Amino acid sequence: MAFSLRLLSANQPDVVWKEMNRIGVSPEGLDLMIGKGEFLIVKVANISAPAANILKQEMLAKGGEVALGKEMAYLRSEEGEAIIMGTRTQYRRLLELLPRQPFGLAALAQDLNRLLETLEEGPPPLTIKNQRFEWGKRTYIMGIINITPDSFSGDGLLAQDRMLNKVLQQAEAFLEAGADFLDIGGQSTRPGYTQVSTEEEKRRVLPVLETLAKKFPLPLSVDTYKPAVAKAALAAGADLINDIWGLQNDPAMVQIAAAAQAPVIVMHNKTTPEYTDLMGEVASFLQNSIDLAVAHGLPREKIIIDPGIGFGKTPEQNLTVLNRLDELKALGAPILLGTSRKSVIGHVLDLPVEQRVEGTAATVAVGITRGAHIIRVHDVKAMVRVARMTDAIIRS
Repeated sequence: MAFSLRLLSANQPDVVWKEMNRIGVSPEGLDLMIGKGEFLIVKVANISAPAANILKQEMLAKGGEVALGKEMAYLRSEEGEAIIMGTRTQYRRLLELLPRQPFGLAALAQDLNRLLETLEEGPPPLTIKNQRFEWGKRTYIMGIINITPDSFSGDGLLAQDRMLNKVLQQAEAFLEAGADFLDIGGQSTRPGYTQVSTEEEKRRVLPVLETLAKKFPLPLSVDTYKPAVAKAALAAGADLINDIWGLQNDPAMVQIAAAAQAPVIVMHNKTTPEYTDLMGEVASFLQNSIDLAVAHGLPREKIIIDPGIGFGKTPEQNLTVLNRLDELKALGAPILLGTSRKSVIGHVLDLPVEQRVEGTAATVAVGITRGAHIIRVHDVKAMVRVARMTDAIIRS
């Protein structure tokens, strides 16, 4: 008898569920076994050696595994890291016993339980400007409108004749193409950018926001790291704040967002691309931004995270962040990805800005498969098509 073997997609519970249902597994069996079809790897930092060894023994007993360094395994180090590996079912069985163990493992059990719930539930929906955004249902598109003379992408509108008419034309085109947000910026943040004054930035963006708010139904984001600009922009019609420093550059920014109860996009940023643990540091920075916003009274569901492609990272680091974007799902916030026309694409393809649409498309497709909920782009029409095709594949 010749057997026929084929692989099923790993880490996609819906695929496993459909295949089990197709071969006739009972509903009771489906509920029992679906958790065995998804493998999770979780790194734990700052765990004591005794706790790590108990954790290892408990997970081994459930059929999983915990990786430890030799110093931790032989109790020659007081504290270190551990990597837990197992199915969702094995984690659930671990959590039945872990709260009764010493050395802080009860607190670890609470953290693990929150992580599993976050992964299962996903980010809560958010309503902005009477529009409900259900993260994961489809990919949302944010169109970029630069009110600058020196945008790296070459699409700055400030120096053009009849600038406001140009803005309206671009916004209309974005709306017709399928954009869900418009992101308005009056300060270029390209490498080596020239900083403009607060008053000049307001002069650029406020008339645009006032006009767009009256004429367009789309939520408007103001791309600024200056508190005074953000405050004036919200008064002029902006619906959310997009801060490239994740509310951590000026303490007034989080106060303004909280006072207005305005949703915020918090981006990871750094002055130099020096990391000991790239993804760990990106996640930690974004978690700090979330904690800061929540501590000031902004609900968690109003916080969107951005890993900051092109900011404080080498081309290789940018590619790593994009490829490992799904690790940020653990933060429980919707993920915005901004790769459009960026230098990492030029670095890989050796192409100028105006020839990076295909490279952008590749990053958008991969980003969506890795968990991005919002894509921030210049070429809205093309990227809406890329997003819709990608959604059809992974969200069917």
